[in-house]
Amino acid sequence: MKATLLLEDGTAFEGESFGFPSSTSGEVVFNTGMVGYNESLTDPSYAGQILCLTYPLAGNYGVPKVVMENGLVRNFESGKIHVQGLVVNYYSEQYSHHTAIKSLSDWLNEEKIPAITGIDVRHLTKILREKGTMLGKIIIDDKDIEIYDPNVVNLVASVSVREPVIYGSRGKRVLLVDCGAKNNIIHSLLGLGVQVVRVPWDHDFMANGSEFDFDGVVVSNGPGDPKMCTATIENMRRAIADERTIFGICLGNQLLALAAGADTYKLKYGHRGQNQPAYIVGEKRCFITSQNHGFAVNEKTLPQGWEPWMRNANDDTNEGIRHKSGRFFSVQFHPEASPGPSDTAFLFDEFAKVLK
Repeated sequence: MKATLLLEDGTAFEGESFGFPSSTSGEVVFNTGMVGYNESLTDPSYAGQILCLTYPLAGNYGVPKVVMENGLVRNFESGKIHVQGLVVNYYSEQYSHHTAIKSLSDWLNEEKIPAITGIDVRHLTKILREKGTMLGKIIIDDKDIEIYDPNVVNLVASVSVREPVIYGSRGKRVLLVDCGAKNNIIHSLLGLGVQVVRVPWDHDFMANGSEFDFDGVVVSNGPGDPKMCTATIENMRRAIADERTIFGICLGNQLLALAAGADTYKLKYGHRGQNQPAYIVGEKRCFITSQNHGFAVNEKTLPQGWEPWMRNANDDTNEGIRHKSGRFFSVQFHPEASPGPSDTAFLFDEFAKVLK
């Protein structure tokens, strides 16, 4: 079936549909990873976005069956696909992997996610790098639709849990503020021997008489503009004042900065992939990290007592902040990986060391 990717500047790419046969719209972004589409597609941080895979081949290892662990899916990052649509250069109808039970096309159709193949993804990526991330739509069978702008919507509210969920029954208690948390953040925390209480993004965990006492807070990844999460920012501000241990991941890095009184801004085309280098400020240590974000912290606005912790080795944008007390720290990348390297998984251990 004929499909067209149309960017808001009028640039059009002709291809073929291999997903759900319905037109879609969103913010067009690119991911530079070579593998990991199962995890990326189910990452809630991609809500509202049309994802372009820069690696030219997709679908060759299929989609595995769901594996459960700790009451959560182990091999996907949530219970569904979150992207608005998928763009690839070449879709392989034939797949081969010992865990695969279905094709990528079958999965996309089950989840009602449109997809287009036959696109020159190198050309598309160069456009997005030069002009910046832009809105677009995948038009299937000439059935046009209006442009959808996810930037004006509180996407976090749409992907967060609605009610608290408890994982584990022993050890210190970690409150996970779910702004679109990936499953492997929870698996990684449980691996520390702690109990995890997953709460909605706007849960008032600092209220007097709160139903949950806790030893530390983790603020998760998530989609969209961090400044829309006003309730989360206010709760974190009160937690800082109360000297509660806080560890932020991805969006959590931006939210911690805002709670501290700093500012954030939108990147031209963001960092998305499993090959982003991040280094510790003032040291020669560099890690290869998994990333998925479109906003960043403005280091120049960090108040007294706060300092940049890590930076991106490609463009020197912020990759982490910390307070000199050692109680509050965050990173812009994903130490839980999934997909990507686990170079920075040790950060969960560092968090465990400073729990009250």
